[in-house]
Amino acid sequence: MSVFHPNSYILSRHKPLVPSCSASLESGFKRSARVNSDVLVIEESKERIRRLFRKVELSVSAYDTAWVAMVPSPHYSHAPCFSGCVDWILENQLKDGSWGLPQQSVRLLKDDLSSTLACVLALKRWDVGEEHINKGLRFLKSNFASVTDNNQSSPIGFDIIFPGMLEYANDLGLKLPVEQTLLNTVLNKKAQEIKRCSERNSPESEAYLAYLSEGMGNLQNWDMVIKYQRKNGSLFNSPSTTAAYLNHIQNTGCLNYLSHLLEKFGNAVPTVYPIDIYAHLCMVDTLERLGIDRHFKQEIRSVLDEAYSCWLQDDEEIFMDVDTCALAFRILRMNGYNVLSDKLTRIAKEECYLNSLGENLKDTNEALQLYRASEAIIYSNESALEKQNSWSNRFLEHKLSNGSVHLDRCARIIFQEVHDALKFPFHSNLERMVNRRNIEQYEADSIKILKTSYSSPNISNAEYVRLAVEDFNVCQSIQQKELKLLESWVIESSLDKLKFARQKTAYCYFSAAATLFSPELSDARMAWAKNGILTTVVDDFFDVGGSIEELLNLIQLVEKWDVNEETECCSEHVRIIFSALHHTICEIGESAFKRQAWHVTTHIIEIWLELLNSMLKEAEWTRDSYVPKLDEYMSNGFISFALGPIVLPTVYLIGPELSENVVQNGELRSLFKLMSTCGRLLNDIQSFKRESKEGKLNAVSLYMIHTDATTEEDAINEIKCAIEINRRELLQLVLQEKDSVVPRACKDLFWKMCRVVHQFYIKDDGFTSEDMFGAVKDILYKPITRV
Repeated sequence: MSVFHPNSYILSRHKPLVPSCSASLESGFKRSARVNSDVLVIEESKERIRRLFRKVELSVSAYDTAWVAMVPSPHYSHAPCFSGCVDWILENQLKDGSWGLPQQSVRLLKDDLSSTLACVLALKRWDVGEEHINKGLRFLKSNFASVTDNNQSSPIGFDIIFPGMLEYANDLGLKLPVEQTLLNTVLNKKAQEIKRCSERNSPESEAYLAYLSEGMGNLQNWDMVIKYQRKNGSLFNSPSTTAAYLNHIQNTGCLNYLSHLLEKFGNAVPTVYPIDIYAHLCMVDTLERLGIDRHFKQEIRSVLDEAYSCWLQDDEEIFMDVDTCALAFRILRMNGYNVLSDKLTRIAKEECYLNSLGENLKDTNEALQLYRASEAIIYSNESALEKQNSWSNRFLEHKLSNGSVHLDRCARIIFQEVHDALKFPFHSNLERMVNRRNIEQYEADSIKILKTSYSSPNISNAEYVRLAVEDFNVCQSIQQKELKLLESWVIESSLDKLKFARQKTAYCYFSAAATLFSPELSDARMAWAKNGILTTVVDDFFDVGGSIEELLNLIQLVEKWDVNEETECCSEHVRIIFSALHHTICEIGESAFKRQAWHVTTHIIEIWLELLNSMLKEAEWTRDSYVPKLDEYMSNGFISFALGPIVLPTVYLIGPELSENVVQNGELRSLFKLMSTCGRLLNDIQSFKRESKEGKLNAVSLYMIHTDATTEEDAINEIKCAIEINRRELLQLVLQEKDSVVPRACKDLFWKMCRVVHQFYIKDDGFTSEDMFGAVKDILYKPITRV
């Protein structure tokens, strides 16, 4: 996309170059009104989202309500215990004769068939609603072929529950309009599924069959089922399983659970309850993934504090559900809460997924959540989490490779998430790129599927994506103006005249905009980008553009600092570079003083001097054909990789106050070293072949010289292990709160830059990937539009 340039337009000499006063005022009023309107829209949207934090809402389930309706009265078995549920069924049949979620954007026919048959059974059980029953049977007849359609998303346990309901219909004397051959096929499938689960003879298969109690009927061991009763009286927090048990055996806890649900929801029940922790965690996850979580810091902190308290208390709502546990672990850990992975790995068993008990979307979604959680490894003793990462990756790869082009919409949504998770590891994924991808793919009306489908405005809501689009585009418009200022600065500083230097203004700014995107971080973005441009120029100067005399002269000028550029610079190149450095460092120092109330300019000069001296050392090694030891190379190389002048000055500009004691503390140095070591090693892997041809040494070649690694492949594999170790240590230090003196917002900068270098070196030797060109366009130039 073209960027505005003063010569882009030709002005007629007959037209005034300056608009009239009235025209200016009118334009200003319109612009002001538009800005105020945008702000109002954003604020109203934020308030509606805040209200969602206060209460979790769930759709009611026709399927579960039907099973609750079938529970007999404990005093008289020929009457329903919950007659209001029967009334609800009679009042909520859809026009086509089915029961289920109304106004769905896509029909899930197996779900509709299951809900409709359950409602028909409930009415038949109490011998009411003959017309409703007949309409329901007609719907079943018209759509029964979907029962055996493998391209239709299946509710959990469908191949056991639906045939079980068909058998119950026969017991009730209900004549189903289905061919016997097809009926036998469905019933045989049930027998095969039960046999398959029973032969495993595992706790997981036992729990699975207990959860599907309403489909097991007389085959069920009810004494086994009651072992899964929870503190709230339910079985698996499932109204249908709980009701199925009450259909066979009276239990006060089960009865009280269902009674409580009906007091809360009226004459119908949801398919799962309680779900507050999961719904709130989904909210936090969604807001983070869409890039709008910063607007709800207080609400999110409240949710996470509560979730952490439940984690410490081993709350059933977290630890009896793999999805919730994996989500809680990842979000809590990445937000700095001290959660250990053993609680997660104990409940997430590999064999459950490799055997794929239910062959349903919940298996895939759970494995996806486990994979994402396992990416947050920070301790060396988390071997179980590493194993979880490995097997969940294999499971998801297998699911993805076997995915059908005929998958329905629900399946496509999940499989798209799987594809993105595998293709874009979280440590090499820039925030704004993630945000844009999630915004564009977000399904505001998506549903979840357990035994039946359900929706929740807390989990999926058009309000989230509406705010995200507005926020993204507002941030982008600000960034476009900053990029123009940056391009002008390059010209004003004469950096464009240095023909030996790579001109990467947009890329340098992109790395800032893709990570520090909040409007109020403008100074931080500009400092990051300007120093990124200058380090690129200086790197090229030391590499190819300058003589040893010029390199030494530049270092001496920075050491003296207050010098006469006209007389003390030995060349025009040196003058241009020093002048740009001097002006930029002073500018950042002034901005930092306003925030920190102490002078940091000297520290920024020291950062640059350390970089210049490290680059000089490498230039001297090349000149003298010196072969350093690997440790010697790395102790200099993490500095010469040139991230110090980009990240360390920016720390002063992002908000938190930093005392001199904090800056001098070893924690900042450790963060810098770990981040830069990752960058140096990533760069050296990608640039090895090119630098070898040029006769230059790097970590790969030195590893082959000084260790037992005899091949390039062996050396690169060892270096990749070193990168992983350093990356995990960096993340651990970023997330650590105990004994940490550096504010989290400052520590985050080092992790953000680590993600930048991983992204930049995924394929090429930085700055050269076509994919990166597209990413720059998406983040800086192309607004998001959604129909």
